[in-house]
Amino acid sequence: MPLPDFDSDDPPAANGTRLPAEVPVTSLASPVTAETTNGSSAPGLSTSPARLAVGGMIAGRYRLLGQVGADASVHAVFWQARDIVLARDVGLTLLRESSEPGQTDQAAEMINMALRWGRFEHLGCARLLDVMQRGRGGVPDDVLGVAVTEWVEGRSLADTVAAGPPATGRALRMLDPLARCADAAHAQGLVLGCAHPQRIRITPEGQARLAFALPPPSTTPVDDVRGLGALLYTLLTGRWPLSGTDAELAGLPAAPRDVQDVAVPPGIVRPGVSLEASALAVGALGSCPAPEQVHTATAVHQAIEDLLDAEDEVALLPPPNDGGTAFPDEVWRAPGSEPEDEPERKRKVSIGMACLGAGLLIAAVYVLIQVGSVLGVLPSSTPAIVVDGAPGGTAQGAAPPPAGPGEAGPGGEAVAHPASVRVFDPTGDPDNPGRVARAVDGDPNSSWSTYQYRNPFPVLKPGVGIMVSFATPVQLARLTIVSPSSGSRIEIRSAPTPDAAFTQTIPITDTTMVGGRAVVSLSGSQPVQNVLIWITKLSPANITEISELRFERATG
Repeated sequence: MPLPDFDSDDPPAANGTRLPAEVPVTSLASPVTAETTNGSSAPGLSTSPARLAVGGMIAGRYRLLGQVGADASVHAVFWQARDIVLARDVGLTLLRESSEPGQTDQAAEMINMALRWGRFEHLGCARLLDVMQRGRGGVPDDVLGVAVTEWVEGRSLADTVAAGPPATGRALRMLDPLARCADAAHAQGLVLGCAHPQRIRITPEGQARLAFALPPPSTTPVDDVRGLGALLYTLLTGRWPLSGTDAELAGLPAAPRDVQDVAVPPGIVRPGVSLEASALAVGALGSCPAPEQVHTATAVHQAIEDLLDAEDEVALLPPPNDGGTAFPDEVWRAPGSEPEDEPERKRKVSIGMACLGAGLLIAAVYVLIQVGSVLGVLPSSTPAIVVDGAPGGTAQGAAPPPAGPGEAGPGGEAVAHPASVRVFDPTGDPDNPGRVARAVDGDPNSSWSTYQYRNPFPVLKPGVGIMVSFATPVQLARLTIVSPSSGSRIEIRSAPTPDAAFTQTIPITDTTMVGGRAVVSLSGSQPVQNVLIWITKLSPANITEISELRFERATG
């Protein structure tokens, strides 16, 4: 059932978007049916408005801001709400009562499944904050259960592909965090329930994230794999290949089907999609011969990583034109594929180039002054840099040499393992993103590196870095950086979120790589959840390689 249009006179929500004064929530209390796109019907749907409305309160704490979706299979509705206690937006999944037999038992099973999520955290899904059953104070009588999750900023899947599906490489990068999340969840005996388009949102950084909890109790890991295939299919074609009812509720067109009622492969729906990406989507959906099917989230994640690695190998060449819609931060674009805000982007690029030209001019004047000073034409005005009474050496604040392999740190600190890692690049052109996990895999023989640049920073870009995120804030004692790129200058900064702008990051300390290893003390820092390893100066070869990042938490 499509949501009503927003009216310009309606009050704005907390995030600045306008919401209707009242949203008629789909009632599931009577067995009236709703027409689907393929002529079938979904039992239990009714268009009569229920008591839930914008401005209403759940459990005396969560003020409803607007309905953003529904899952007819379990009589669930998805809402954006405001937690008035902690002053933050949250996502609510509400299980509505219906006349279907056994629904109370089903809701109880879903609540019990949700309680197992208490300790699971991953950047591919919103964190579960609270679970409530009917009977708790402030829960409406016709609501059997409520799950509260972090609110996922961004857009719905339908809005993401509304102007056209993204390029194949970008679609794969969007799906990768969710595939990693499904892999981690399945390893712990959990399921996501990602085979529904309105349970997924795309963050402003272009990452698919599970936004709403309480999947159907019959959900299995195989269903999650099919969901990953369906999401990739939709990102490649703009069409949903599973339930027609779900497609209609999400505002997505249904995928075309052949005479055997099988979704037509993405490469046929949208000529130009790579054969490998199309085969991955079809294989995960399970609509192909058994030898070609993809059965696990691990296999989906590994296939995505392999495809992105192959793309990184030719990153300096224009990718094939697959007809995808260009985004403002993309370097390569086919003629005629510019986004709607291209004039504004070009204006910003022009300003940036002007600033770059001014910076180069200042640098040239500085070099002329230094040359003149050396030749005796001009007096020297720059004193020699002395550290600890001797010229040269390591930057002030660098830690002493680290303990050797197998030796305990001076404070007996324990290793803090990251929950996720990604390349951080404000210019939108990340260096070797498919290999960044090698920097935290515990193997010093594998590594990530920047691209090799013709000119040092900041000629082409101000820097590039690695954003490391932990599941929860952690008090760090020290960081060990293993890198063969002597002379590289590295800043350690904290960030409020993994996708924060560089201006939002806060410097903690810095170091210069010498001798292949640097130990940086972080004992004076506050607990952090996101740490940016920011490279501001490359090695003399104009490339910086990082073999390992090892974080140690304070135990005292």
